Amino acid sequence: MRVEKKVIARLPKCYAVTRLEYKGEPCFLVAAEKQDPCYLFSEDGEILETVWDGPGGVMTMDQVPGSDGQFLATRKFYSPNDSKEASIVTATPKEEGGWEVSKLCDLPFVHRFAILKRDGVNWLFACTVKSGHEYKDDWRFPGACYAAPLPEDLSVFDDAHQLELSPVKEGMLRNHGFSKVERDGFDAGLVGCEEGTFLFEPPKKGSTEWEITQLCAAPSSDSVLIDLDGDGTKELGYISPFHGDELHIAHLNEKGVYEEQWTCPVPREETQMLHATWACELLGRPAWIVGWRKGTRNTAAVLWDGTDYVMETIDEGAGCANAMKYTDSRGNDIVIGANRESDEVAMYRIAED
Repeated sequence: MRVEKKVIARLPKCYAVTRLEYKGEPCFLVAAEKQDPCYLFSEDGEILETVWDGPGGVMTMDQVPGSDGQFLATRKFYSPNDSKEASIVTATPKEEGGWEVSKLCDLPFVHRFAILKRDGVNWLFACTVKSGHEYKDDWRFPGACYAAPLPEDLSVFDDAHQLELSPVKEGMLRNHGFSKVERDGFDAGLVGCEEGTFLFEPPKKGSTEWEITQLCAAPSSDSVLIDLDGDGTKELGYISPFHGDELHIAHLNEKGVYEEQWTCPVPREETQMLHATWACELLGRPAWIVGWRKGTRNTAAVLWDGTDYVMETIDEGAGCANAMKYTDSRGNDIVIGANRESDEVAMYRIAED
């Protein structure tokens, strides 16, 4: 695997990244954890617009399905110790230029969310890392997951008129990890917390009940589901514990239980604060992109070599908080790294040796 790196922007504490279809073109967004901008980039890494200068506190962004550039974002989540005023906002491009940002709902401590679609209904599914605190690093108040059907017209919501969310599951300590996974023709949410990894399937048509399945009881900071070894069954990859230094892959056995198959062999003092995670196809092979923010601060891809899992380095010393992969219009595999610890937005072109 050959990697060509290009730093496409300097953005202090850059954190969140997502794809965006805008004006008929594939683009992507990168936003900051602290009081810094959100930038819109072309697929080639050119800054097209500044969506906002602040406030930041952006942990997650997701495009509204069927829209021309409209997206949702968390705001004012500056850290687990400074997120009582966190909310989800709507960002909408204006015809005359610029962006209108309005409140969708207040949700203290909201860290991750996604728009999940099933049977024609778009569900806003949001996760709070905790529900309160009285002092720094107070984890006595577990987080939860909330949901609501997302209306087509979001212009009716503002500070005074907010979307009402309902709790789906409570009592989730250090509710940090989230990834969207595809099930049998619909979207589901994979949530990682102290109690393990849980799969949330939205209600079927005509129902209001979410189906919740615990896949693993090991504490998880983030989890993914991907068939890495090509046997037709998805493996469970997870970071453990919260902001941890352990990387695991579990395989579904004949009893339908995930059992440990692989543990990252890199010394744990090198892989501190594992954080970036993205399941994808890289150069035609299933891959799990991971990055850690302390220790060596590397970004790597976990792959199956036909016999065992291997790690191939994408970058060293970058301190990636979140990563994303896409294939550009010319067929190149591109990884975008929000390298929080080095204040750089990086574009990596991945090619065969």
